[in-house]
Amino acid sequence: MATPPSRASLLTLPDSHGLAALARRLRRYELPPPSRQTDRQQHETPDSSDKSVGRRPKSGRAAVLICLFEGDDGNLRVLLTKRASTLSISPGDVSLPGGKQDEGDADDVATALREAKEEIGLDPSLVEVVTVLQPYGTKVGITLVPVVGILFDKNAYRPAPSPAEVEVIFDAPLEMFLQDRNRRAEEAEWMGEKYLLQHFDYQTADKKYDIFGITAAILIRVTSVVYQRPPAFTEGSPKFWHS
Repeated sequence: MATPPSRASLLTLPDSHGLAALARRLRRYELPPPSRQTDRQQHETPDSSDKSVGRRPKSGRAAVLICLFEGDDGNLRVLLTKRASTLSISPGDVSLPGGKQDEGDADDVATALREAKEEIGLDPSLVEVVTVLQPYGTKVGITLVPVVGILFDKNAYRPAPSPAEVEVIFDAPLEMFLQDRNRRAEEAEWMGEKYLLQHFDYQTADKKYDIFGITAAILIRVTSVVYQRPPAFTEGSPKFWHS
């Protein structure tokens, strides 16, 4: 069974006196400046006839919602899902609620909130979005944007998973993603680049979950921002996630 995180409550977060103070601090969070390569990729429109453009296909934009709330023990927790086994992409994997941007979405925040509503029945009115983190790139060329929100009234949320997309909705302690307990690293390679895939093993009363890959990477990043400290291990994440 997973070892619980430290008993430190929200009151021990840096400069924090509860969720409201955390929200104020996260609203002031500033993204690190993009690299020149990343900036070019975000503003250039490649010529589809140019076969030399990139080695990853460009498949659009997506967003995920990192929804934080205070658990019964006073510690921060995050909402997660186990994807339906019938999905064609990453069936049965643990993920954050989210998906591809629709034409009607005003921005990344709108995408994340809409997808969370569709996948887990989370009403957008219950979530206060406090910041957006630096995007990630995927192997298939999607730009994935992490949107951080706070659920102030967890009792107002009634989980309602979409059967076509979500098998289980669960939550996990946020601080575990900075700790070296119940963690393992898998060596991987793609296009000549060797890197590490982080796995976090988490167990509830009746189920075991493997939280890994880009979902784990996003949660490590969010947790580092929230707790203002780096993880107790070497991440070793691939460069293409940050390009």
